[in-house]
Amino acid sequence: MAERKHRRSKRIGIILLILTTIVFVFSGWFYLRTQIQPPQPDSKESINLTVENPATDFYRVGPNWMKKSSSGLWEMYLEGKPFDRGVINGKLSKTLIAQQEKAFIDQIRSLIPSDFYLRFLKYFIYWFNRDLDHFLPDEYKLEIYGISLSASDQYSFIGSNYQRILNYHSAHDIGHAMQDYRLVGCTSFGVWGSKSKDSSMLIGRNFDFYAGDEFAANKIVCFEKPENGFGFMMVTWGGMIGTVSGMNESGLTVTINAAKSEIPTSARTPISLLAREILQYASTISEAYRIAQKRETFVSESILIGSAKDKQAAIIEKSPFKIALVTPAGNYISCANHFQSPEFSTDPLNIQNIKENASAYRYKRLIQNITTNTPLDYKGVAAILRDQQGLNNSNIGMGNEKALNQLIAHHSIIFMPEKLLVWVSTTPWQIGPYVCYDLYKIFHNFAGLKQKVEITETDKTIPADTFLESFEYKRFIRFREMRKSLNQMLRAETTNVLSGSFLDDFRTSNPMYYEVYDLIGDYYRKKGQWKLAQAEYRHALTLIIPRWKEKENIIKKLAACNMHN
Repeated sequence: MAERKHRRSKRIGIILLILTTIVFVFSGWFYLRTQIQPPQPDSKESINLTVENPATDFYRVGPNWMKKSSSGLWEMYLEGKPFDRGVINGKLSKTLIAQQEKAFIDQIRSLIPSDFYLRFLKYFIYWFNRDLDHFLPDEYKLEIYGISLSASDQYSFIGSNYQRILNYHSAHDIGHAMQDYRLVGCTSFGVWGSKSKDSSMLIGRNFDFYAGDEFAANKIVCFEKPENGFGFMMVTWGGMIGTVSGMNESGLTVTINAAKSEIPTSARTPISLLAREILQYASTISEAYRIAQKRETFVSESILIGSAKDKQAAIIEKSPFKIALVTPAGNYISCANHFQSPEFSTDPLNIQNIKENASAYRYKRLIQNITTNTPLDYKGVAAILRDQQGLNNSNIGMGNEKALNQLIAHHSIIFMPEKLLVWVSTTPWQIGPYVCYDLYKIFHNFAGLKQKVEITETDKTIPADTFLESFEYKRFIRFREMRKSLNQMLRAETTNVLSGSFLDDFRTSNPMYYEVYDLIGDYYRKKGQWKLAQAEYRHALTLIIPRWKEKENIIKKLAACNMHN
């Protein structure tokens, strides 16, 4: 008996040793396979540069600078070689990079509170992005590496500074795979000729990439004069060199709109870095299209290009498998989150997207606005970007994804390419004032800024939306606060009893928005008050619901309540 126990213990010991060895070998292989080594610059002298702080919220390194405008926007000017620009960018915006990374990770934790799934997500992203650097120009790897030298060591448990900053550039793309979280849903358009009051081209866009209020708190209007290519401006954030909205000194504009994608299986060129390459190296629509053709991407995207040289705009529709160019027959162009070209007309994902999501409705509303309100000037473009109504001016509830203005925008932007003018929204969302920059003046008058001065064209500021001072705005802020509290309560194991006054207050905070009644229905359902839950779900179904999945989910919950009666 004792000998059998000894043999069994020995076998178990051998098995455990083999399993431990396999785990150890696999872990080592996984680590080596997923590590991305930073590029090697020709010179690292810029690492020794020091930051001057001549005034509050004003920082300088040689001719490069960063300052906070009276508008609340951060403004940055960079020039030089790729690695040097990255190093100086990092030195100037070190605090903002740390705040941005914290905001991003906090938002991920709020979406995925489970530590197990967070660890899984970490390993998934590192495996997914294991070859990411193979699809980037050396120039951008050097710039990212330079920035990463100023990244915080607080998050080293996620990965090296370089690999984290590199991976964050694919966050917009990975957001495609999380569209049910409403992270990505943008609108853009352009008018020219008879649709513009002075016939010059105007481009407007809302960047509705939502990663939490803190993520959008410190936007940077970056003006960059690279060693090669065109000088350009873009709206960005700490640690980000990719472009989501920008214009270069030749009058070419770039904005990106997510389209429906399969869940990608491996990384290619992030869309924001493709958009950056177009912004830096293209001056015409055809040049932009050629750049897009040569890069592999791993999600589908509409890239709206405005060109002062061409005096019109076009859309590059790009998926991992094909590419198309949409050039309008008339003098305006509209873009939401679905493809419009014949090449994608039979694409199953695009058909599904048009049928089930908010994009087609928002697109129709955009067309209504353009055809009804033209000819437009830049203030008219802002009015369209601020529009909260549904089709035919219907009330669909504040914050509805089917509205052009979903009250979540990271930023909103207006371009006048032929005059090199650009307007950037200030907080909150696109209802604060839009401040104007003259790109010619920035590069000729404000490079090497030595004193903290305002660089905007104050006479061209677009005033804040009247909604900002309205009772409706106060109600919307109240709605957001109450929604957050109710969601936290519903996620908890036990649910407090809510007073009738709380629920009535929540209903009146945003009475035409379906989510109010959906959440109250969830509360009653969790309490086992089936008839009350049924009434709330039925009311929600009478309102405009952005996505078919959301509507289907309410129908399923209503059916479950019916089974208890």
